[in-house]
Amino acid sequence: MTARYAASAADAPTIERFPDFPPRDDMQNPLHLYRLGFITALDIHFGSSPTTFVLSETPIGWRPSGSRAGILIPDLMIAFDVNPDVIISQRGYSIDEHGKPPDFVLEVASPSTGRRDYTDKRAGYADFGVPEHWLFDSSGGRYHLSPLSGDSLADGAYRPIPIERVDENRLMGRSEVLGLYLCWEYGSLRWWDPVTESYLPTHREDNIGRAEAERERGEERQRRMEAERTRIEAERARTAERQRRIEAERGRGEERQRRIEAEAEVERLREQLRRMRQGRP
Repeated sequence: MTARYAASAADAPTIERFPDFPPRDDMQNPLHLYRLGFITALDIHFGSSPTTFVLSETPIGWRPSGSRAGILIPDLMIAFDVNPDVIISQRGYSIDEHGKPPDFVLEVASPSTGRRDYTDKRAGYADFGVPEHWLFDSSGGRYHLSPLSGDSLADGAYRPIPIERVDENRLMGRSEVLGLYLCWEYGSLRWWDPVTESYLPTHREDNIGRAEAERERGEERQRRMEAERTRIEAERARTAERQRRIEAERGRGEERQRRIEAEAEVERLREQLRRMRQGRP
């Protein structure tokens, strides 16, 4: 498929909007995406690019439609090289409009949507041509077929992405599209960056990190202040020592001068005494 990207919302041939859909009636997305702040973390990770779109529960379809037919709503969608203005104006992602499907979708399992995620919706994403489709089930596989799974599109069909079992409480698989590892850890969703060898931070970790960084900066400022205070005190001590040496040297000089003067006086008296003995004035 040849990509054709709209330069702005005004360049789109239509601004017909996707219909409004009711929000999910469970707590899975708030628990595993919103509260942890992964949408923001992913957006920051990809550089907050104006052509990268990271959002939850955005309708996807070939074109805006007045009915739900042919529209899927992933829990998380990531699309590169698109115009977010068009997506926002249409309140959904039109594959026709952008000339390409989203690059990545993720479904978070819930009792009401679990089976549909890995059957109808999986087939629908394949029909849309979405390169990667992932499933996360915090229950460990009660609502999906497994705790974590991924699919990569090849020749119009999804092929499983290898999932590594790190231990009984941790699974991970690599998203080639994102360059990240998706991780199932003790029932939580995590994102591992192999470049930095670290997880994308949650809101809490980010806040703790900033607080820790600020604490370290405060401690560093305190260390610098104490070092400066020590330097000033040492400089004062050196100045006082120099002054003592100067005063001591001055005292020694004055003492030498007094000895010289005393010796000169003694010599004068001796000379006077010799003259008197010789009868000379």
